[in-house]
Amino acid sequence: MKLRSRRLLAGSVSAVAALAAGLTAITLPGTASAATSLNNSDVTANLWSWNWDSVSAACTNHLGPAGYGAVQVAPPAESVSLATSDSGVHPWWEIYQPVSYNLTSRFGTRAEFSSMVTACHNAGVRVYVDAVVNHMAGANNTLTTTYGGSTFSPSGYSYPAVPYVYDDFHHANDGYCSDDDAVIDDWNNVSEVQNCMLLSLSDLKTQSSTVQTKIAAYLNDLVGIGVDGFRVDAAKHVAKADFAAIIAKLNNTTAEGVKPYIAQEIFTGASNSELLPSAFTSNGDVLGFSYAMGLKTQFNNGTLGNLSTIPSWSLDATSAQTAAMVTNHDLERDGTTLRYQDGTKYTLANYFLLAYPYGQPFVYDGFTFSTSSTGQSPPADSSGFVTDTDCTNSAWQCLTRSTGVKGMVAWHNTTQSVTSASNWTTTSGNVIGFSRGSLGWFGLNNSSSASTATYTTGLADGVYCDRITGGASSTGCNGTAITVSGGTASVTIPANSAVAIDVNATSGGGTTTSPTASPSASATSASPSPSVTTSATPSPSVTTSAGTVAATFNVYATTTTGTDVYVVGSNAALGSWDTANAVKLSASGYPIWTSTVSIPSGTSFEYKYIKKDSSGNVTWESNANRSVSTGTSAISFDNSWNVANASATAVTFNETATTSTGQNVYVVGSIDSLGAWNTANAIPLSSASYPTWSKLVIVPQSTTFTYKYIKKDASGTVTWESGSNRSYTTGTASAYTISDTWK
Repeated sequence: MKLRSRRLLAGSVSAVAALAAGLTAITLPGTASAATSLNNSDVTANLWSWNWDSVSAACTNHLGPAGYGAVQVAPPAESVSLATSDSGVHPWWEIYQPVSYNLTSRFGTRAEFSSMVTACHNAGVRVYVDAVVNHMAGANNTLTTTYGGSTFSPSGYSYPAVPYVYDDFHHANDGYCSDDDAVIDDWNNVSEVQNCMLLSLSDLKTQSSTVQTKIAAYLNDLVGIGVDGFRVDAAKHVAKADFAAIIAKLNNTTAEGVKPYIAQEIFTGASNSELLPSAFTSNGDVLGFSYAMGLKTQFNNGTLGNLSTIPSWSLDATSAQTAAMVTNHDLERDGTTLRYQDGTKYTLANYFLLAYPYGQPFVYDGFTFSTSSTGQSPPADSSGFVTDTDCTNSAWQCLTRSTGVKGMVAWHNTTQSVTSASNWTTTSGNVIGFSRGSLGWFGLNNSSSASTATYTTGLADGVYCDRITGGASSTGCNGTAITVSGGTASVTIPANSAVAIDVNATSGGGTTTSPTASPSASATSASPSPSVTTSATPSPSVTTSAGTVAATFNVYATTTTGTDVYVVGSNAALGSWDTANAVKLSASGYPIWTSTVSIPSGTSFEYKYIKKDSSGNVTWESNANRSVSTGTSAISFDNSWNVANASATAVTFNETATTSTGQNVYVVGSIDSLGAWNTANAIPLSSASYPTWSKLVIVPQSTTFTYKYIKKDASGTVTWESGSNRSYTTGTASAYTISDTWK
């Protein structure tokens, strides 16, 4: 809750900022009790006011594959439903007026929330919840409708669904709030700020052990569902000792077995040192308001060179305890920070947020709004329930899934172990460059003209692929190629753009120890063609018997940032060959993409896989259509991109290997189906029968290939097995099994 003007909208509340991830990923060796494998990243996507189904889809299709460590979601507790207010129908701030701790909100049901947490964990992404615990709804509300049907009395301070009663709140001159109207007037008076009402919101008596227990029970309910941390709304308005007592009651998280991450909203600006953000860090991290405001100043004034002095800025807290941001839902509406309406400056600031070593970064995506009507609702139905996020619709902000930001997430994850910037170069007031040790170099041009200069990169000599424009492929660069020679590079940074290169995006592959023989990069199929390889226009199949069966589609397919894989086919369930209706596959097991679809039973149909990039461009496989039939039982299709069924065979790799905490086993080899020696595209093996790691892989028939096993730890470090490359030759049989032992 940001402290701004004391306007008394019908209990309106202004809540801020997302928190950033910072938990260390834990991936246990393959046992039945293995913990969830989460991305080892401190980058958070703040998907503010997105409904649960949309967050779930974002985790599966974008955030997990891009390497985000966490997603922050809006308050999930049941809130007041304001069909009318001074800010219009269902203003965004109604979600900061809880009426119960039930998980029925304008974003979805408890079941949908739980499914979202599971989907995000399956994609490797933690879930942080915006927790409103300082207050309940506005005491001056005249409407008492709610999203879940719970009743409450605003003036009577009664919330039966919790339950809270009158004595669970602060009141005027009650020995805690020494103010005649019980509303905060003196923003530097600690007692008033923490014991009186913020903007007429019913202030909970957090000194009470009863209230503390009920707040902790709500947070523990979320932890039990799988929530990994909390962004604590209006934390400045809860006494530090009171909040410390609540934290002490919290359970460990289910995914990692640690205390939940805490990031507190402590708005800057108070002159009383007890109310400064730095005074609250004993209870957790704080949101980086001063940092966000400082970025706006430098980007608007054309003085990017001043960003080199960030270590000397007077900021809210140390880097280690700051959830850094460019903006959030409060600040973008105030205009005190950069916001999406600032266009390229806003995008460039987010690139810098991910590049510069200060704080744990989060990237914000909300919904678009009119600067003359900042209280407006997110896109919703007539009852106020938020509709699905559609990134092709201008009503939503979707920066988190752009090619450039995804590329910068990968760059940040590669360089995050280096905690300082070096080789700082200020080419002009608007053009800068710096490196993160020997792991990556970043250049930024906040001007209307391209800039070419020579930079000391800190990198070893080689050809690197710019992350902003697409990164690396197994054979070259999808993004712009940058050559480093003698540690320096002549780099052209386009107008209003950036360049980011790092050791994990090099031309033709990564930088881990290479196999003991030169890998072959030859493809096993022709170049893909953007058309269906049928001789006539495909038509839907006819269902010959009633009912459906579950058909699981698994395909090995490597992609660039911003590209997803879909399955499309001849029946209606698979889109009737219409790519707009193709079924999107999940990349949670990348490079294996998967989805289960209900297909008519007793049916013959054809299908193919396609790739779509963020602009909607479609690439078809080059092989012939796959022809299959269903019976009455569930069926699974295991495929490899560009390898037709008729020329494919299934090879099951079994590798016996012990691992340490945080390690998993992969197979990588000389053919495209095995990653073409690119460890980023290696096949992850299942640990279900630990210490034997297994996976069925589709490869071409009558093909000789070489392969090896590798181990990857939670930070992405690769260990190759010793010895020479292994070799295998497939024939024309339908399946083969390989059993190996780590060497």
